[in-house]
Amino acid sequence: MGSVLDTMPAMFDGMKLAAVATVLYVIVRCLNLKSPTAPPDLTYQDTTLSHFLLKSCPILTKEYIPPLLWGKSGHLQTALYGKLGRVSSPHPFGLRKYLPMQDGATATFDLFEPLADNQSGEDVTMVICPGIGNHSEKHYIRTFVDHSQKQGYRCAVLNHLGALPNIELTSPRMFTYGCTWEFAAMVGFIKKTYPQTKLIVVGFSLGGNIVCKFLGENRTNQERVLCCVSVCQGYSALRAQETFLQWDQCRRFYNFLMADNMKKIILSHRGVLFGVGSTKMVDADLSRLYTATSLMQIDDNIMRKFHGHNSLKEYYEKESCVHYIHNINVPLLLVNSGDDPLVHNSLLTIPRTLAEKKENVVFALTLHGGHLGFFEGAVLFPQPLTWMDKVIVGYANAICQWEKQKPPCLSQGTDTAQCHCNLTLGIIH
Repeated sequence: MGSVLDTMPAMFDGMKLAAVATVLYVIVRCLNLKSPTAPPDLTYQDTTLSHFLLKSCPILTKEYIPPLLWGKSGHLQTALYGKLGRVSSPHPFGLRKYLPMQDGATATFDLFEPLADNQSGEDVTMVICPGIGNHSEKHYIRTFVDHSQKQGYRCAVLNHLGALPNIELTSPRMFTYGCTWEFAAMVGFIKKTYPQTKLIVVGFSLGGNIVCKFLGENRTNQERVLCCVSVCQGYSALRAQETFLQWDQCRRFYNFLMADNMKKIILSHRGVLFGVGSTKMVDADLSRLYTATSLMQIDDNIMRKFHGHNSLKEYYEKESCVHYIHNINVPLLLVNSGDDPLVHNSLLTIPRTLAEKKENVVFALTLHGGHLGFFEGAVLFPQPLTWMDKVIVGYANAICQWEKQKPPCLSQGTDTAQCHCNLTLGIIH
């Protein structure tokens, strides 16, 4: 009996050690602590432009190092972006503009003037389209705008129709996955008000789909556009639909959370959307909205009807940029994260294939960053400015520099390969 009692403390100590080891193992796995850091995986063609961009925007070729303790978890990066947006977010001052639309809707955007001279000496405006249900008052937008202003860029930020809580809808329609009407109105206003300005087009998540679709819809939309940057978009809603119903990477749970947020936005405008003036919505649609648990259900019962699409498949096909993005001829940077819990890896064949086929496209895929996270920091606390903010402005700066210094042979229509050869010889000499 005494020998059994003597061994009990050792047994309990062993159980404690096993429990601690199990907890540490789970933490290491969940936080992905053993994952390495690396530069973004870049897909691009060997051209004069790509060589210039990678040299002039070195952040694209350097390691992205997230905060040590939690930054390698795409879920925590995404959660921090979703809950806080950014750390120590600034408060840039802007003016709100209101644009009447042909269908009675009122588009709004916020305009922020530059706080310094642009390094190119030119007048350049960032036209920015935020993510789903977002607007200029979101912390990640404010952080990016403040950084861009200090680098000499005017910023125009679209407020998605219905997204601002203090702005009422003036017609029974709100933003959808791929409607470019409001963004086009904002761009048109900027071009008319600032006839000398050049444009940098920027889109985050759903906004990336909208800006790429806008540029690809009509060649004239690319006039006076220097370049486009899209961050964390999914490219094809039809292909993403299946992945959003899967539980891997908790994607089904994120689907539920985003659907719940969309319900709140829609219900905040139910008087206009489902009232007497609405001809596209009926009481049954409102009932189905209350019971919806996924974005697809909301899209099928509500969103597709704003533009008269006959089916969910038709809505997703018509509103996805995958059918338009190949028409973009201005320099295009597509950024995604390999651990983004919202964008399935199968969707990333779209930007990769595009970059392999088109000389103007660079596709950058980071190992970490989550969905619109891309936080940087030493161990625990992230820096206010993210890798995403720096890479967009760095790429824009490189493009502005390219426009001033690009070889005359490119302006004269000389073969790109020959021009690259001549430029290389010039560097050697």
